[in-house]
Amino acid sequence: MATNAVDETEATKATTDEKAVDTTESDEVPQTEVPAAADDVQTKEETPSGVGQGAAAVVSAALGVVSLTGSWIGTVASARQNLVGQLETAQNAGVAQQIQAVYGDAWQTTALWGGLFALIALVVGVVTLARPAFGTPGRIQAPWIKSVAWAGVALGVIGLFLAVLKYTGILLGLPSAS
Repeated sequence: MATNAVDETEATKATTDEKAVDTTESDEVPQTEVPAAADDVQTKEETPSGVGQGAAAVVSAALGVVSLTGSWIGTVASARQNLVGQLETAQNAGVAQQIQAVYGDAWQTTALWGGLFALIALVVGVVTLARPAFGTPGRIQAPWIKSVAWAGVALGVIGLFLAVLKYTGILLGLPSAS
């Protein structure tokens, strides 16, 4: 009987040791899988999504459109300049001087604000297009971002060109007073 008790004790001890080994092995397998999954999550969080570049491209195109169609601030500045011209022009001033003070200065103010919006659109579009050169190597910019940014650049160039023509009087200049 004593030998049976020793055999049973050794068998129980062996079974317990095997279970301990099995438990240890099962603990080690998930531990190697968990850090790999954590590395994938960190990699996905670190890579930029391009949302900022897309927003900048849309802002560039919108500013280009505003430079062509006019803005609220340009309209207010033009009306203010019109009022200043009316107040500063003497009643006995010549017709050419009155036209320039009342309408010409207001027209040039509108052209300046349009040119400012066009310049901002141009700069934002160029920066958006140049951004990938300074970002993560191998990361490709989405085609729609490039297209919209190029549209912003084109609208900015056109708006800037038209603003210069309006300001200098080449495009829709003031009528002559004679």
